[in-house]
Amino acid sequence: MELIGTLWQYIKTRRLAKRFHTRQELACWQEKQVQKLLRYVLPRSPFYRERIGSDPLHGWKTISPIEKREMMEHFDLLNTAGIKRDEALRIAEEAEETRDFTPKIGEVTVGLSSGTSGSRGIFLVGPDERVRWAGAILAKALPGPLWEKQRVAFFLRANSNLYTSVKRKRLQFAFFDLLLSLEAHIAHLQQYQPTILVAPPSMLRLLAVAKQEGSLDIRPGKVISVAEVLDPIDEEVIREAFGGPVHQIYQCTEGFLAATCSHGTLHVNEDILVMEKEYLDEEKNRFHPIITDFSRYTQPMIRYRLNDILTERKDPCPCGSVFLALEQIEGRADDIFYFPSAKGADGSAERGEGLRPFFPDFVRRAVMTASQGIEEYIVRQKSPEHVEVSLVISSGYRREDVEEDVRRKLQREIERQGYAGPEIVFSPYQPPERGRKLRRVERMFQPDER
Repeated sequence: MELIGTLWQYIKTRRLAKRFHTRQELACWQEKQVQKLLRYVLPRSPFYRERIGSDPLHGWKTISPIEKREMMEHFDLLNTAGIKRDEALRIAEEAEETRDFTPKIGEVTVGLSSGTSGSRGIFLVGPDERVRWAGAILAKALPGPLWEKQRVAFFLRANSNLYTSVKRKRLQFAFFDLLLSLEAHIAHLQQYQPTILVAPPSMLRLLAVAKQEGSLDIRPGKVISVAEVLDPIDEEVIREAFGGPVHQIYQCTEGFLAATCSHGTLHVNEDILVMEKEYLDEEKNRFHPIITDFSRYTQPMIRYRLNDILTERKDPCPCGSVFLALEQIEGRADDIFYFPSAKGADGSAERGEGLRPFFPDFVRRAVMTASQGIEEYIVRQKSPEHVEVSLVISSGYRREDVEEDVRRKLQREIERQGYAGPEIVFSPYQPPERGRKLRRVERMFQPDER
């Protein structure tokens, strides 16, 4: 039955991608799916029943968004399976410790987020949802038809019944544990010879370097970046090593949110969820997504705010899809730097008079365009007055020259936008610990601490 359900969802997902010709058609269809979700959820979730009230037709659109902290606080009353947070947390943490990710609560898959947003989140996925997810991700990620043989190498910090549910007779699936050594991964990949390689960009880059150095000989037909922000400096190395574009799957604890099309554009999975935009800039380019996922019934996500920073693509994608297109996943809210305003010519803005946001894309562009000699970098803001930069510099370039170029370019960009320039210092480059996500741009303090 699982095979039939997965096949049906695969066909349905392929058909839905071509069904909608206007945004209005899509919005009307989405509303019907949300109403279907609410009819199931409200009798079973005391949290949402109280929150949405007696007018589910319009009430869901007006409730205040929730975030991870609130979801975890009300976990017992929010989920529709009657699962207690403490029990789910115990099973998920035990799986992390033993590296055995098969246990479930009844038929419900339990997982744990990586906690990079500051707190760990639990996710629950029922058996029907697991089948629908498998069909949807196969339809959006496979480079060819379902009946073609594929060998998928999947690198993640933790495995899950959710991921192994995509395994089929002609589709082999191998989990590569990010906690294991690079040498072990290379040996396994040499033997496995994947046709599809799925990994965080930090791991893809390590594999790309190994391929360039001759210690790894694989030729995947498709390379997919997951779990971390795909930085252009990493994308270039990965693309050159594997000889093709780097695709993306945007997935997190909160759901399967977006995937790249055949033209390489990242489209929101609006056949799975509604994504509202909470804009962060006057130009209305960057926004926090607020999602309502009408494919999640066990752990409903209704007007759930993510702290990711997404940039909307303004030009239509050549693929013709009406699904929302993204220019990039820029980072998270805690990747935004904050600086005080510089003193204006009229003396109206004094240094330290409030802190204003400086988006991570400006940091990346300043560093990357400063010198051709930069191979890797991490930029951390320790305080409004202090920024720390760590660089890996190519041979043939003097470190002092490259660091001065970065200092000057970053300082100029900060001051160009009207901020008081911070002290910029340099420290040795330290890659993240094994199993931890790479964050090339990161703020280390809370703006309200000032």
